[in-house]
Amino acid sequence: MENHHNLGEMLPFWSVAPFVGVLLSIAIIPLINLHFWEHHMFKIVLFWSLLFLVPFGIAFGSHELIMNFLEIMLLDYLPFIVLLSGLFVVSGGIILRGDLAGTPKGNVTILLIGTLLASWIGTTGASMLLIRPLIRANQWREKKAHVVIFFIFLVSNIGGCLTPIGDPPLFLGFLRGVPFFWTMRLLPMLAVNAVVLLTALFLLDRHYYKKEIEAGRSRETSLKLEGSEKLAIDGKRNFIFLAMIVGSVILSGNLPRLEAFADQVTREIYGWQVFDGVSLGYNTIVQMSVIVIAGVLSWKFTPKTIRECNFFTWAPMKEVAQLFFGIFITLIPALALLNTYGSSLGVATPLQFFWTTGLLSSFLDNAPTYLVFLATAGSLGAAEGVVTTVGTIAPPLLLAISAGAVFMGANTYIGNAPNFMVKAIAEENRVKMPSFVGYMGWSFCFLIPLFVINTLVFFL
Repeated sequence: MENHHNLGEMLPFWSVAPFVGVLLSIAIIPLINLHFWEHHMFKIVLFWSLLFLVPFGIAFGSHELIMNFLEIMLLDYLPFIVLLSGLFVVSGGIILRGDLAGTPKGNVTILLIGTLLASWIGTTGASMLLIRPLIRANQWREKKAHVVIFFIFLVSNIGGCLTPIGDPPLFLGFLRGVPFFWTMRLLPMLAVNAVVLLTALFLLDRHYYKKEIEAGRSRETSLKLEGSEKLAIDGKRNFIFLAMIVGSVILSGNLPRLEAFADQVTREIYGWQVFDGVSLGYNTIVQMSVIVIAGVLSWKFTPKTIRECNFFTWAPMKEVAQLFFGIFITLIPALALLNTYGSSLGVATPLQFFWTTGLLSSFLDNAPTYLVFLATAGSLGAAEGVVTTVGTIAPPLLLAISAGAVFMGANTYIGNAPNFMVKAIAEENRVKMPSFVGYMGWSFCFLIPLFVINTLVFFL
């Protein structure tokens, strides 16, 4: 999001209070009264949104209010929801049938496949594709939330670090001159993190699995199954629609290289002028159109029985859309202030870039956070390194920024787009997931020590 008229310099720091209010609401209200939260979530989110928008409109006028509202909604929220909805619909039309036993080895295998896929079809694509098979494999087990938590760690976040397709921050870096395969340099760090987390999952899952068996539970007895069923995939045509969605994202990033879509001198992207100062790029319109077409075709040509077997409903998508509506609106002052003062935070070393970018990406949108620190690194005047549109950046700093933005999105449910979606799908399928604070307890126990290891090995 661009900030007009140096908005960050005009907004007081307490203007982030509504955003903090949204976070506290997500963290606290479900613990106090889950039923109340489920039935009044959007009203609460809307309250915090208006608590920012109304005073902002009074202070800066209707023109500035409308411009900033449309900018965050049309340029950030709408493409986000369209992409998430498209992947949600298409992945819901793919079902993996057969004997997925929900054993420690089986769970580790699914997470490993998802981790490897995430950089090539996106963390959101890999998450939406594999979360339902994972849940179905563990349907018979009582203790299974930990498997979904590690799924969020690896498939929804860490696995997307190798290419610009994997995670939005890296895609923005690609648009600003970072070579497409440059982030493959994160492979050693990905390997370390995947080995550590998959080993931890295996040991933890084996502990719970033994308790299930000792208690007399098994997949066959719990689900009353007879015989075995070979693995098979139904809804294969949806892989075509999935390819359409991934292709639309890549296409959107490359269209501005053509004269018809952008001024090749100023790099200004042509688009539909929605409001004074707000233009929706034609490349984004093309991307969203392809995604909508893919979703409609998937919905039309996928047999209803497949979605019924996947327990497909719109409830998780509705919950995410409502929640992130408020998050995106209340993010306006936080991102404006970060954009204005981010370069004055005294961040200069790989260690500082890794942790500052990462911790802020845990709670803010990791894409603009990445851009702020990319520009900060570019302003340090490196003599040699990666040449981008924001300056030449020393490779160790770029690695730290990229790793921080991608990896630490796993620290909270709102750190990356698919995190909350995976949680919502799991809960709809009767997996008792931890609260917002409870999840942070898991990330503090498993991820923070891992990131300390990353620091010691790669950033000192």
